[in-house]
Amino acid sequence: QVQLVESGGGLVQPGGSLRLSCAASGFTFSNYAMSWYRQAPGKERELIARITSTRANTNYADSVKGRFTISRDNAKNTVYLQMNSLKPDDTAVYYCYALIRGFGSWGQGTQVTVSS
Repeated sequence: QVQLVESGGGLVQPGGSLRLSCAASGFTFSNYAMSWYRQAPGKERELIARITSTRANTNYADSVKGRFTISRDNAKNTVYLQMNSLKPDDTAVYYCYALIRGFGSWGQGTQVTVSS
């Protein structure tokens, strides 16, 4: 079955960096676009970055544009989210997402806390 496992979250000071990873299995990873979402306490889950299957196109939410970079390694079945210049407002649970054959699949999420 489809499985998405995020890692790399943690506590970081404002202005710092983190790199999240999402390891995928159970489907042909290279055939599907991948996305990162986040959900802050009391807020709705929001789409923050998406990358197409061939890495030809990436899209970002305005809130992270210029600071976050999504990438993927199809040989490792892994999608990444490089987060730079982190702000307290970036504090959230970050989720990996894939739409596989009409069904959405989520990872379990990884907590990112930006605080001094």
